[in-house]
Amino acid sequence: MPERNSEWQRKVEALAEVSGMWEKALEELLRPTVHPVEAPPLTDGPLNGPRMRMKNVQGMPGTHGGLTLRLLQFVFGLVSLCVMATTSHFRTFTAFCYLVIAVSLQISWSLSLAIVDAYALLITSTLIFAAASASAGITVLVGNDLNRCSVNPCARFETATAMAFMSWFAMTPSFLMNFWALASQ
Repeated sequence: MPERNSEWQRKVEALAEVSGMWEKALEELLRPTVHPVEAPPLTDGPLNGPRMRMKNVQGMPGTHGGLTLRLLQFVFGLVSLCVMATTSHFRTFTAFCYLVIAVSLQISWSLSLAIVDAYALLITSTLIFAAASASAGITVLVGNDLNRCSVNPCARFETATAMAFMSWFAMTPSFLMNFWALASQ
């Protein structure tokens, strides 16, 4: 029996040794290797003083100017859409269909921006400018180059295109202010 007890004792000691090695390995794995970093100081350096946020500029979201610009975008876009929708021939030209779609998107977008006052005017300003430019080109083609104003309501096309440009002009200051605010952060 003493041989058997010593054999068991050696096995228990071997298991304890292996268990100790596993404990050390596990401790090494679980030890954090990332050291905490202190927060940066609230100044840019000893000579510059504390960092300041940019002033609220008129035309930025959350200001009266921003709301006014968004309402102007909505009104000019709505006038452009109404004028174009009252003509029966706008469907014959792709650029005018594009104008109606882009102005519809711009109207809904500007109205929602006036309600929630959010950022994102780059997309609609690009779309409305592209649509207005394409429509202006088609208006010149139909009116001046093809002389088809007797068949098409050219004055309405020109009015809708002009209102689309007015909508884009009302949108541009807001876009520039948002872009400036984004670039200065």
